[in-house]
Amino acid sequence: MNTFVKPDLQKPQGCTNLKLRQLMRRVARHYDDEVGKTGLKGTQYSLLSYVVKLGPIRAVDLAAEMKVSTSTLSRNLQPLVAAGLLAIGPGADARSRLITATEEGQRKRVEAQRQWRVAQEGINQILGEQRVVALHALIDEAMELLSSADTGEGEA
Repeated sequence: MNTFVKPDLQKPQGCTNLKLRQLMRRVARHYDDEVGKTGLKGTQYSLLSYVVKLGPIRAVDLAAEMKVSTSTLSRNLQPLVAAGLLAIGPGADARSRLITATEEGQRKRVEAQRQWRVAQEGINQILGEQRVVALHALIDEAMELLSSADTGEGEA
C-alpha cells in the first residue's frame, strides 16, 4: 500500500524518542549499505557533500550549515582528512582555518553520490513517494517547532 494514511489516534502511544531512533537506525542502515560500497558511511558522504558544495569553508560555518556542534564536526572531519578526502588549510588570518575537498575527495563524492541516489530511490520505492514527501514535511515542521521552543519563540 503506497498511500499515506494518518493514524486516527487521540493520544500518542509509546516514546517518541525511541520511535525516532528506531526509524533513524533503519534509514541510516539503508543508506550506509549503498553508500558503504564506496568506502564511506552515509554521514561521511553528507559531510563531504557539504564541503564540496560550500567550501572552502570555516569549521564554525560548516557546523552551522549542517546543524551540528563544532565538536561533532571536528570528530567527523578527522577520518576524511586522514583518508585524504578533505584538507584543512590556512584561512583569512592566522587563527582561522578553511576546510576544502581534495581532488580525491571530489571524485569520491561523485562516486558516492551515485550510490546515494540508489539508496534514495530505494527509500522512495519502499515507502512510496507520497509518504516520503509527507515525512519530509512533517520533519521540517517538527524541526521548526522545536527550534522555536528552544529559543523561547513560537507557540508553547
